[in-house]
Amino acid sequence: MIVLGADMHKGSHSLAAVAAGSGELLGDKVVKVGQPGFAAALAWARELEAERVWALEDCRHVSGSFERFLLVNGERVVRVATRLMAGERRSSRERGKSDLIDAIAVARAALREGVERLPVAQLAGVELDIRLLVDHRERLVRMRTALNNDLLWHLHDLWPEQTLPGGALLSQKWTARLGRRLARAEQTARIRIARDELRQLRELSRSIDALERESSGLVAEVPPQLLTEPGFGPLTAAKLIGEIAGAQRFATDAKLARAGGVAPIPVSSGKTNRHRLDRGGNRQINTAIHRIAVTRARCHPETRDYIERKRSEGKTNREAIRCLKRHLTRRIWHLLQPPHPAPIS
Repeated sequence: MIVLGADMHKGSHSLAAVAAGSGELLGDKVVKVGQPGFAAALAWARELEAERVWALEDCRHVSGSFERFLLVNGERVVRVATRLMAGERRSSRERGKSDLIDAIAVARAALREGVERLPVAQLAGVELDIRLLVDHRERLVRMRTALNNDLLWHLHDLWPEQTLPGGALLSQKWTARLGRRLARAEQTARIRIARDELRQLRELSRSIDALERESSGLVAEVPPQLLTEPGFGPLTAAKLIGEIAGAQRFATDAKLARAGGVAPIPVSSGKTNRHRLDRGGNRQINTAIHRIAVTRARCHPETRDYIERKRSEGKTNREAIRCLKRHLTRRIWHLLQPPHPAPIS
């Protein structure tokens, strides 16, 4: 078997074929990004060895199109995190840095880690659509927050005696009232800016609401069982589905917990047996699970009993929440597993 390492760039991809048994370089090639270049890379690889696996540097903003091309053509593709290549480059006999050296480092890092243990690439499904919608909504929310703050200061400068309740600029009643007052005011530069900002704020709110409805509709179609769980709102469920990107990628719930930074890290030595908090992993998954844990701890009786039981064992409230997050990760992993076909009787 050979491993085809790929160093990914916006305009070109550098490929290196490495023998799985010896790590020997069998050949290299540089192709341009695009369908003709991808086809040339696949034809070159098929001439080398029948049994092969592609190891792509995991930077999907530039590797996504090549990855999809390989998967559509029946190739096996794994993803190699960029941090795994650093040690390989340091231990290499070749000094310096080049695209070929990086491609070889990708292939040898995949061999060192074990091809079977690396994340396997697969064609994106509805999970990618949900993630894109959620990410776009979050960007618009950040833009709306900045615009909201600017508009509040303009209104305060215009009418310092005006007091607005919290979230007034997100209310149709208040925005309509302010719009009428701005229309009646003398048309200065600040008034025109305030009117323009108010209009943009309304448009952003409509877009945010539409994105929320669309992502919630997709969640209800794909894994509706998530929405029946306490503490799982449509947006939180959408965030989890998009970031996990297929629970079947993780062989066990423990691997999902590690990927989300929920599993504690052992730091034992001698007679000392303890664990520390994992500050790595996908922080978006971690944040969503933490939000669910806090919500359930506030209003779900069974979860409150669980927290009290952990506290009676000597754990602090923070440690009990961490235990709850690990328990929730196991539950999420089971809920997101694809349905298995019924056995034939």
